[in-house]
Amino acid sequence: MHRNKLLRLLDRYEARHPAEDVARFRRFVERQPRCFERDCWDDGHVTGSALVITADASATLLTLHAKLHRWLQLGGHADGEADPLAVACREAGEESGLAVRPLSTDAIDLDIHAIPARGADPAHFHYDVRFVLVAEPGPLAITHESVALKWVPMDAIAAVTREQSMLRMAAKCRALIANMS
Repeated sequence: MHRNKLLRLLDRYEARHPAEDVARFRRFVERQPRCFERDCWDDGHVTGSALVITADASATLLTLHAKLHRWLQLGGHADGEADPLAVACREAGEESGLAVRPLSTDAIDLDIHAIPARGADPAHFHYDVRFVLVAEPGPLAITHESVALKWVPMDAIAAVTREQSMLRMAAKCRALIANMS
């Protein structure tokens, strides 16, 4: 089954974060064979995103999202790709113009968030699988998906966004980096 890789990733995530409720995410993936398709509107679809960090882990790259008008991590739709890490890498590269590589193949965070109706797209949920990616140095390239891109010191993310999921992800990233040292 094409969802097995994601289900194994959810198992590993749940083992590392037993206090978090992964059940809703798992139920969605298990019951929705089209969960990786952008037009899966039944309950939403899987997305992949990442905190893109500098090699020394001192800063993360945030995007001022063109549709949502909020500072967020890079990421996007799976578009049929059943590997959320590959999605996160593809989207981060496309949205920043930078070469990126995973700090770890394990997800750092899971988030289910509502996306408002827009144009022909109904309101739906994104089942977001989040990773930490390390950026190679290079010039940034803003695309139609961003109003702006900005490197933000890891300890200053709260000054840029109040998004609780962003703050939670940043805290997990700092803990991961501290544990790798």
